[in-house]
Amino acid sequence: MKILIAEDEIALQRSIQVYLERDGNVCEVASDFNEAQEKVALYDYDIIILDINLETGSGLDVLRTIKKAQKKVGIVIISANSSLEDKLEGLDLGADDYITKPFHLAELNSRIKAVLRRGKFGGNDTIEFQEIRVDTRSRTAYVDDVAITLTRKEYDLLLFFISNKGRVLSKEIIAEHLWGDNSDLLDNFDFIYVHINNLRKKLKNAGARYIKTAYGSGYKFISE
Repeated sequence: MKILIAEDEIALQRSIQVYLERDGNVCEVASDFNEAQEKVALYDYDIIILDINLETGSGLDVLRTIKKAQKKVGIVIISANSSLEDKLEGLDLGADDYITKPFHLAELNSRIKAVLRRGKFGGNDTIEFQEIRVDTRSRTAYVDDVAITLTRKEYDLLLFFISNKGRVLSKEIIAEHLWGDNSDLLDNFDFIYVHINNLRKKLKNAGARYIKTAYGSGYKFISE
């Protein structure tokens, strides 16, 4: 799961990032309003954690930008302000949840997972595609109810493919989703071929053949 943490309290930002990355997520950060606006305009995320009172601007204006662009992303607002008016404004603008500082990181993580289930998985902890079933709580994939052993990146890649089934995904989009900001530091996309080929082989051995190469464009996950 790819998450943007838009929070100008650097210590809190770092604590959230470390906690969520331990759970296998790819986290990017924005430390002020301008950086948050730039990142939501350029990149796609599964979840955005958005502080209302960002340095140099309002998180609510970032939220307006996201909704105007019709991006399909779960949004959890965090704020030191517990007033009902601010909470209702954020929810009315399209935020999925609201949590008031101070909060426990475990509670934030639970709310993130709940928002993700509601938004992408119809409220379920499992997603299915043909004979493939993915349990998002245990991060386990099954083919015909038989578990297959996947690395963390292979699991994230499978989930990304299923969530975007039928859509051609370029190598750049896949790299940016799985590695976030760090993908810019890579010299080439050889690592993408390795992960995709390994995942494709494991699925094929289990009887599932859905990863297709879109020559010159990237890859897509489709049933033919």
